[in-house]
Amino acid sequence: MKKVLSILLLLGALLSLQPAQAWGPTGHRVVAEIASFRLTGKARLAIQQIIGNESLAMIANWPDFIKSDTTDAYKHTSPWHYLDFPGHCTRAEFDRIMAEAKGENLYSQTVAMIAQLKNPKSTKAQKRFALTFLVHMIGDMHMPLHVGRDEDMGGNKIQVSWFDRPTNLHRVWDEHLIDFQQYSYTEYAHNLHRVTSAARAAEIRKGGIADWMWESHVLSDKIYDRTSSGDKLSYRYNFLFVEDLNGQLLKGGVRLAKVLNEVFA
Repeated sequence: MKKVLSILLLLGALLSLQPAQAWGPTGHRVVAEIASFRLTGKARLAIQQIIGNESLAMIANWPDFIKSDTTDAYKHTSPWHYLDFPGHCTRAEFDRIMAEAKGENLYSQTVAMIAQLKNPKSTKAQKRFALTFLVHMIGDMHMPLHVGRDEDMGGNKIQVSWFDRPTNLHRVWDEHLIDFQQYSYTEYAHNLHRVTSAARAAEIRKGGIADWMWESHVLSDKIYDRTSSGDKLSYRYNFLFVEDLNGQLLKGGVRLAKVLNEVFA
């Protein structure tokens, strides 16, 4: 019996080390749904011509789902979900690292998908691919640990517990905090959208992709500073970070709408 228990504990630890998705299905749908509330008529029509009667929320998680494709047809997209930075770096260091980053990453491919959508020579299939990834990656960049630190895989290696359940820091932000709010994605999106004033939305829309990623990175430092390996997280942690969580989901949705409205202007 002790041997079986040891094996189960080992399996739990190994599972908690598996790379987590950004936000998880609910978070990505919340971001996409908020964006859908804020589209211009022109953008809404253009999107419908690309994805038909599907909603942005319906396509938002496809870039994570394809990670399970055993043909490796989409393996090259794995680095598109994140970009790592040193902790507490300055904005100048942040910008330099982003400019010098080799290969494809969250920043470079967000820019690339915008360009592909704007390209009049792009096929409908290419536009669908680009739109799907753009919706997802704008969500990714607002999940703070996707612009976190390389040494711990964006919090995946930081083992904690959530209400006595073994997990890791990335997954706490990916899923557990969101699930703890006990909303469906439509309820969550509607609640955040309806309490946001025009002035607040205008403030959120300021800046561009690099600025938004910098904001998320600064928040990641706050998360790292207040969370240590072995921490037992529960009600107090939710109290400390629920406003940050809600703010990031809202910002992701408002900014995604801004990008789409500009793309399809």
